[in-house]
Amino acid sequence: MIEVCGLTKRYGSTVAVDRLSFDVPPGAVTGFLGLNGSGKSTTMRMILGLDAPDAGHARIGGQAYRQLRWPLREAGGLLESRAFHPGRSARDHLAALAASNAIRQSRVDEVLELVGLQAVARKRAGKFSLGMAQRLGIAAALLGDPAVLLLDEPVNGLDAEGIRWIRGLLRSLAAEGRAVLVSSHLISEMALMADRLVVIGKGRLLADTTAAELSGRAPSLEEAFLQITGDSAQYQARNLS
Repeated sequence: MIEVCGLTKRYGSTVAVDRLSFDVPPGAVTGFLGLNGSGKSTTMRMILGLDAPDAGHARIGGQAYRQLRWPLREAGGLLESRAFHPGRSARDHLAALAASNAIRQSRVDEVLELVGLQAVARKRAGKFSLGMAQRLGIAAALLGDPAVLLLDEPVNGLDAEGIRWIRGLLRSLAAEGRAVLVSSHLISEMALMADRLVVIGKGRLLADTTAAELSGRAPSLEEAFLQITGDSAQYQARNLS
């Protein structure tokens, strides 16, 4: 369970996240939607303790991230696709993470196989394509077999097969009772992946709903999304085309 309560983050005169509140329950994939620059990544960074909020709080299983004794075992996150040393192999990168959180080394091979990187496990990660780097980041997030997962734009760089794979993977992880938060600016993809949709704009909550409920607001999901996020220029352009 992830709880976000009144989160606020300012950078000088810019308010990146504005009194944002929502929950991510276990057993479901929650899509975190917003246009680029809406505050999704900043929110996820605050949940994972990488940025300090100016107000409000975020809890994972009732605790702040910094209070978790073994973070990788409780909350796995993918915020940057290349958050690894380029000179290390994929296996060495995961092995170092496992050692830091007292995770059995056999788990490294399990997640490499799960994300489809076993054949390139000994190759330098710095040579990986964006899609392969995304898979390695997902492997790192899954390494501790956590009950909570946060993935920021995980489909970036994946081909069609990879997108189908991650869609099925995340839904299966949620079916096991995990809380899964996935950010994206693509409503069409989230409609196929997520059970719930949390939509934000300019750091504020715009909707906490489902794809079915959102689709009733306009002729298409995409138009409903553009309407609710206030991107009137794109919405009008689509209606005039």
